[in-house]
Amino acid sequence: QVQLVESGGRAVQAGGSLRLSCTASGRTFSNYATGWFRQAPGKGREFVASGTWSGGRTLYADSVKGRFTISKDNAKNTVYLQMNSLKPEDTAVYYCAAARGLMSAYVASYAYWGQGTQVTVSS
Repeated sequence: QVQLVESGGRAVQAGGSLRLSCTASGRTFSNYATGWFRQAPGKGREFVASGTWSGGRTLYADSVKGRFTISKDNAKNTVYLQMNSLKPEDTAVYYCAAARGLMSAYVASYAYWGQGTQVTVSS
């Protein structure tokens, strides 16, 4: 069992930056792929970024490519989402997720989810 806790969400102005953190407990992130998703009010959960715990491969949604970066700290068992050049349309609850095996852009691929952290970008 993996427990995930996100943090770092807050209100920020357009053009600003935030770094979200996702810390795992119960098991280490080794052998898991991790992902970040987001959900805006009235919309479905949307893929943002994913990465393998080993190998360093990453995958990004087109809407965030070049602005967001997923990374990890093995020693802290933590995954990060660095978000730069934020836009109002990035406003959402951001969720961290973990899945055994390969990284994926699909919600159904992930068995473990955090509780979410709110990011609000004002214009």
